[in-house]
Amino acid sequence: MARYKLTIEYDGTRYSGWQLQKGAKSVQGTLIDACKEIFPGEKIELYGAGRTDQGVHALAQVAHLDVNRNIKPQQLKNQLNDRLPHDVVVTHVHPAAPSFHARYDAVHRSYLYQISKRPSAFGKKMVWWVKDPLDIGKMKQVASLFIGMKDFRNFAEKSDEDKSTLVEISNIEITGAGDLILIRVSGSHFLWKQVRRMVGVIVEAGRGKLTVHEVESFFKRPSELVAKLTAPPSGLYLEKVCYAGDPLPEGVAPVLRVE
Repeated sequence: MARYKLTIEYDGTRYSGWQLQKGAKSVQGTLIDACKEIFPGEKIELYGAGRTDQGVHALAQVAHLDVNRNIKPQQLKNQLNDRLPHDVVVTHVHPAAPSFHARYDAVHRSYLYQISKRPSAFGKKMVWWVKDPLDIGKMKQVASLFIGMKDFRNFAEKSDEDKSTLVEISNIEITGAGDLILIRVSGSHFLWKQVRRMVGVIVEAGRGKLTVHEVESFFKRPSELVAKLTAPPSGLYLEKVCYAGDPLPEGVAPVLRVE
């Protein structure tokens, strides 16, 4: 048995998400199908560092692949990309220790969200166009409330995989880039739909429709409002998954530039 660490980028628009789902097209399933062509009749196992929702993209999803025989990493990379559709690309392949696990060994994850201040003919599926003026100062003020170990119960969709709603957010960066506003959210791990709901709340504060006091209340009592403010998946990217010894991401840069 050989194990490989794969780094994958994808446009999630056409997919139900990363995770295998019966009767739906997933990124994980698409990769497994490509592997079956390379290793016909052999046992194949592929596990990702984390799920991404329907329509969410990835700049560097990480997965580990188990196959029954050794193959040169560059050869595996080339053969996978020859068989994958245009919107899924394997960017790196490395041999991995048998004990390496893409999900459980990850120590840090970062997501990037792109908001556009104007409509884009080319980037509709890659950004969230917010028509209202946004106050970045207020957005940063509200974002600071998320830092630290907090109970994100109100920000998560219920999932059998999430045993606890406690999540440690290490940093949130908000910056402008032309007609884009970029939000990077970094933390130990994330709950289902958590980042999109955090962004939705931050944007609502930027619109002037939520106060700091109201956002603080989301950590104290149940609220149905947070779910209603969920940001669309189009602007969200899994940016980086870090393992022990990996450098944290530096400098927030747009995926799509809108000037």
